[in-house]
Amino acid sequence: MIRAILGWLTGGVLDRVLATVDKRIEARTDKDRIKGEIIREHYRARGDWMRAGGFWLMLAFAAPLAAWWGAVIVYSILWCAGCAYPQAWSIAALPPPLDDWAGLIVVSIFGVIGVDRLRR
Repeated sequence: MIRAILGWLTGGVLDRVLATVDKRIEARTDKDRIKGEIIREHYRARGDWMRAGGFWLMLAFAAPLAAWWGAVIVYSILWCAGCAYPQAWSIAALPPPLDDWAGLIVVSIFGVIGVDRLRR
């Protein structure tokens, strides 16, 4: 009886508000589910790309970077000014755009390999 009177007084506003809230919650849940599916598909596609020959393209970018980092490490251990065999020369730093890209290359390589390892 009281519910009927309140419903008559409010004109069903409360029902409409609660229905709107329910629809918003459902839409947000669907949006999060769709985002999850997109991310999952992206990582699956990256893994497929690596298995289909993307490894060699990745290696074309990573090998020179690994050689440079290896040279820096060896120089830092053996030939730096305060090391066992000091030398007057040093290894040049990477130019400005490449120093940022170097980190992105490493993250992209290990990110794909890490996700692939987790799937197994």
